[in-house]
Amino acid sequence: MPATGDPSAEPPVGVGPALADVLPSVATSLGVPWSAGDGTAYVGFEMPPTRRAVVVLVDALGYELLLRRAGHAPWLRAHLPQTRRVTSGFPSTTATSMGTFGTGLAAGVHGLLGYEVLVPGTDRLLNELSWEYGPDPRTWQPHETVFEAVARAGIDVVRTGPAFFDGSGLTNAAVRGGRFVAAESLAARVDATLAAVRSSPRLLVHLYWGDLDKVGHVAGCDSWQFGDELEAIDRELARLAAGLPVDCSLTVTADHGMVEVPHHLRVDVAEEPTLATGVRHVTGEARAPQLYVGAGAEDDVHAAWTELLGDRALVRRRDEAVAAGWFGPVLPENLPRIGDVVVAMRGRNAVVDSRRARPELLALVGLHGSLSDDEVAVPVVHVPAASVA
Repeated sequence: MPATGDPSAEPPVGVGPALADVLPSVATSLGVPWSAGDGTAYVGFEMPPTRRAVVVLVDALGYELLLRRAGHAPWLRAHLPQTRRVTSGFPSTTATSMGTFGTGLAAGVHGLLGYEVLVPGTDRLLNELSWEYGPDPRTWQPHETVFEAVARAGIDVVRTGPAFFDGSGLTNAAVRGGRFVAAESLAARVDATLAAVRSSPRLLVHLYWGDLDKVGHVAGCDSWQFGDELEAIDRELARLAAGLPVDCSLTVTADHGMVEVPHHLRVDVAEEPTLATGVRHVTGEARAPQLYVGAGAEDDVHAAWTELLGDRALVRRRDEAVAAGWFGPVLPENLPRIGDVVVAMRGRNAVVDSRRARPELLALVGLHGSLSDDEVAVPVVHVPAASVA
């Protein structure tokens, strides 16, 4: 999304194939019908039938990033001609995207609506990544996940990731179902995946890897460190593909992309008093702040942020953002979780709040959360059964 042009222009949101389609399409290929939620037949990606399936989610492997850094990833590069480009949704942040991935639903339906959101009826924020002192995740996100549906159909479901994911709030909200196998290194997770596949004739395995996101945040997504991490991931993906039996498909996707934001392009709420006036909480990603305001302050806050940020951001009242489809369809019970004012940063800009953000967060180079192609476009690499190589 360019920083210039009509600042009022709405980017296309919720149009075309989406991250929400990935797991339902895999489930369908396993013979588990998926409901579109309104009684109509689900239409996702066309994936040939398979008896076993592996789905890998690489945190921050954006589609545009993959195109630019494909020289570091020969296995992924070889599959680029068949790679689908899909959108992760808004905000393009891990908690929201994992909810979309795990449930096959839009953010406004599953209700995981940001990195940090207000708990309705309280003045308390919920960090949906850490889930510290959070509500019951199964109540916060009550919809059946695709993993639960596949397990209910009698197919083994295995999820592998770091040990602290097992039983965590976000895991139980977004990707619950089946059993969890803890493994720390990527190689260990690939080994665990291959062992699981060999142990069952009918199986769905999900492997999560988060270190590309960590490297991109700290060193930047254009850095040599990002390239090195991508090379390591690509080697393990190639080893995984080579080790799968012929009746097992492999799908690789991501939750969001990333952009590098120079520090001189960051606006700090602590240094701009007009941005703090009337605002109770500034939450969410620096690329997609959500503002919870005092009673009657919505118009003034909207006007102040619009005036100061100008064409650096799209600033919308909650009802405007919802009407524009930023969150997809929104259930009434989820509306209060969305900020009274929602901001989508344009270009390479961001808004931080040094009054409450930890120094290590303020120091991050790579950011995500907004509506740019670099942030919302993610790849879907699908290698059908009998062709995994």
